[in-house]
Amino acid sequence: MTTARFDCQYCTASLLGKKYVLKDDNPYCVSCYDRIFSNYCEECKEPIESDSKDLCYKGHHWHEGCFNCTKCNHSLVEKPFAAKDERLLCSECYSNECSSKCFHCKRTIMPGSRKMEFKGNYWHETCFVCEHCRQPIGTKPLISKESGNYCVPCFEKEFAHYCSFCKKVITSGGITFHDQPWHKECFLCSGCRKELCEEEFMSKDDYPFCLDCYNHLYAKKCSACTKPITGLRGAKFICFQDRQWHSECFNCGKCSVSLVGEGFLTQNKEIFCRKCGSGVDADI
Repeated sequence: MTTARFDCQYCTASLLGKKYVLKDDNPYCVSCYDRIFSNYCEECKEPIESDSKDLCYKGHHWHEGCFNCTKCNHSLVEKPFAAKDERLLCSECYSNECSSKCFHCKRTIMPGSRKMEFKGNYWHETCFVCEHCRQPIGTKPLISKESGNYCVPCFEKEFAHYCSFCKKVITSGGITFHDQPWHKECFLCSGCRKELCEEEFMSKDDYPFCLDCYNHLYAKKCSACTKPITGLRGAKFICFQDRQWHSECFNCGKCSVSLVGEGFLTQNKEIFCRKCGSGVDADI
């Protein structure tokens, strides 16, 4: 009886009684298989022979003993890992190198754990607390100051001013009038009720008025031009008896020379310089 031949597909050496490897249903002796088909290890660059475990990740191969974290060199076999810039890192090294750091405790915020973001910084959920009551803020409304972040009740208790008009909390902005705080939208003309926060205004008996209302209701009128005298921006005016003039309107009624700081004479409702007044029956 003739025994069927059982040879290596590549070198044709007999495989009877020897170790062999099947590849695509064809048998190969171990040396031929390793030489032809073995992958090369990314770490040591040596072939991964048939009697070694071949670990593969994204088309790359490693010996089991070479499959380690590129930073701490601990084995990654059967452990979670991540890739960064074609480097393999264990979870701890990846977190230290790539994960956000908590703004409060400066420790790594581990992947998968909840983190809070505010103004470009990150916190552990348990570190993102009100500066006063130390309770977690989470996603609740907050108000930030240089000294820290505050929940709304603590901010109102510690820092907030209350609007003189509506008596509600002023959380941001606002203006001060007669040492009292106001919301911008509450600071209105006492006459026409328009907002004054971006307007010039006058005060009468501690009440604010827009210029139109003040001029209409209270402003003195210039005896020369009859326009209102407001005194805004340091504008000067002249008073004599029960009459007033803008400084630029206080001129001689005959020659129009300015009488500001000069002696003058009056006749009825007219004012004159001394030269012009000497020719008329005038009062000093």
